[in-house]
Formats: sequence, C-alpha cells, structure tokens
Amino acid sequence: MKRLVLLGGGHAHLFVLEAFARQRPDAGIRLITPDTLTPYSGMLPGVLAGHYRPRQACIDLRPLADRAGCQLTLDSAISIDSARRQIRLAGGEMIDYDLLSIDTGSTPRRPDVPGAAEHAQAVKPIADLLARCADAVPRAIAVLGAGAAGVEVAMALHHRWPAVRCTLVERGTAPLGGLGVRLQRSVGAELARQQIDVVTGAEVARIDGDTVHLADGRTIASDFTVLATGAAAPAWLRDSGLALDARGFIEVGATLQSTSHAEVFAAGDVATLSASPRPKSGVYAVRAGPPLAANIARMLAGQPPLDWHAQRHALMLLACGRRHAIAARGGWVLKGDWVWRWKDTIDRGFVRRFDPQADIEAVVG
Repeated sequence: MKRLVLLGGGHAHLFVLEAFARQRPDAGIRLITPDTLTPYSGMLPGVLAGHYRPRQACIDLRPLADRAGCQLTLDSAISIDSARRQIRLAGGEMIDYDLLSIDTGSTPRRPDVPGAAEHAQAVKPIADLLARCADAVPRAIAVLGAGAAGVEVAMALHHRWPAVRCTLVERGTAPLGGLGVRLQRSVGAELARQQIDVVTGAEVARIDGDTVHLADGRTIASDFTVLATGAAAPAWLRDSGLALDARGFIEVGATLQSTSHAEVFAAGDVATLSASPRPKSGVYAVRAGPPLAANIARMLAGQPPLDWHAQRHALMLLACGRRHAIAARGGWVLKGDWVWRWKDTIDRGFVRRFDPQADIEAVVG
C-alpha cells in the first residue's frame, strides 16, 4: 500500500480530504498540520473587524480527516529529504512517503530593518495578531504594505478601533499597485472615507515601540504596527532538494507536480506555477484544490495526472472593515453593502462545506 502524506492543512488540501471522504483510495493517508483548526483566509479580516468570532473563521480538520480515513498528526515539518523521501518533524519523528503533497502556505516576509522583530506584528499567524489585539487599545496604528491584505487589515483595525488614528504605509506609488486603476480608485475613495491616512513612497528605516521611521526622515506615530509586506517561502524548503523558484517557493508544472520530483505535489502559497505564476492568494489555492485532488487520486491509481490551467483573472472580494465590500475582476469593479453580504454568504458557505458542524450562522460585531 502506498504511503501518501499531506503536509499542511491549507485550502487546497481541504478538497483532497473531501474527495477521499467520498471515495477512499487504496493508500495509507497521513495529514501533518500544527493544529486541528485551520483558518479560512477569506474571513480573517472580518474576525479582526469583530464581525466573526475566531472559531467561526476556522475549519476543524479532525472530522474531515476521519471521514477520509486519514491519520492526523499535529506537528510541523522542519526539513524534507526528497532523495530519501523523508520528512523530519519538529517533534523529532521521521516520516517516509511514496507520494507527498505540500500545502503549508507561506510565512510572513519581514522587512530587514531594525526593530521589526521587536515592535511589529505580522498578519500571520492570525492567532498571534488577534492575541495582540486583545491585549490593549492602541493610540495609533500603522499597517506596512498596501497590497490586498494590508488594505483589508487597515480597514478592519479602523473598524475595530474607530477613534484610533490608522496609517497605511506603502513603498510604491499607490495602494494595490498593479491591480487596475478602477480598483485603486475605489479603494482610495474608501480609505479616504474612513479617514485612514495613506503614506506612499515610504521606505521604512526603523521601527520603534511608538514610531515608524522612514528613510527620507518622515515619521509615523504607531504603537501597534502590523506587517502586511507579502509572503516568504518556508526556510525548511531550502535544503529539500526540490526545484525552487527565485524566491524559494516550490516550482510546479501544470499538473501541480514538482518540476524536479514527480512524486511531490504542491499547491497554494507554498507553490509557484513555473509557466504562469499567480499571486499568493487564497483564491488560487481554492481553485487548485479540485485538480490537486484529482491528480493525486490518478497517481495512486497508476494513471497519469492531467494538466490544470489556472484562470488569469480571479474574483477579488475586498472587505472594507465595515459591512461593505469591493468586488473586482478584470476591468470591472462593484462595491456596496450588498457586496459584503454576498461575500459573507460565500465565506460562510465555504466553511460549512468542509465543517458542517461549525457554528457560523450568527454574524456578530
């Protein structure tokens, strides 16, 4: 019997477990993940804003793994030896595999500036950020990085603490750089409506307990500094022997197999489609789930995997802190309270699909 290891409880692996719950393969399946509760990224801004309880934005992996006949191991990988097909866990255990699928997500990319480690909190893991939110009400907030995550986090924190000054700091020329002029205008108008300060052309030089210092001499008051500066690859991939892209993420082809090791699959933020890279976004991890599940099943059955072509334009739903959202795809943009209700329905439906017992009916906040 082949040994299949699912490393990580990310969005794509939810579809793999769901598929195996419907039809179990002739394989020994093991899921390795640090926690039984896996956060759903689409609802995390709503948790920060206070619209959802933290548990409402999580999927319990244990019943899903049980239905799939999957052994659940609560641990994390610290290294992979792709030549020996072995994974070393933080707890010391060595795991052998015949087939491996990796969906661990990325790690926060911290700016290489003095004070970042001591005085700034990364967006992930979300539990750490929520714990920081629960500790005290800040006097001033700064969110570093004005991509989609930074914009949502800034508006969520502003909704949580409306009387606290909030500043969104971006090294480029505008929030959501490269994502379309109409979307940038809509987001800019919403940030202005909420009186969230936007500082652009900002190169951070130092972070103190109450101030963010910029390289050009400007200073931004902040005793609650959040890093939304993008995704970095897990350090333990460096010596794995797997083919990696220039940023250290696993290179995969159209079948979602490693370009160097056919017995290794990867999806979500930890992977890069070598021929057509896509943004590090939960949307693409969700889209990769069904083809990943199908190709793993085909490999276990001795059949060749099939190519998957990720869509070029994905629907973006940006939460605006208050119960208002912006939807964008390609060149069109829609916004309104109804968009938030639409997004809320999609998000709660996603959690319910994989965790039918989740208590997500009541929206709070």
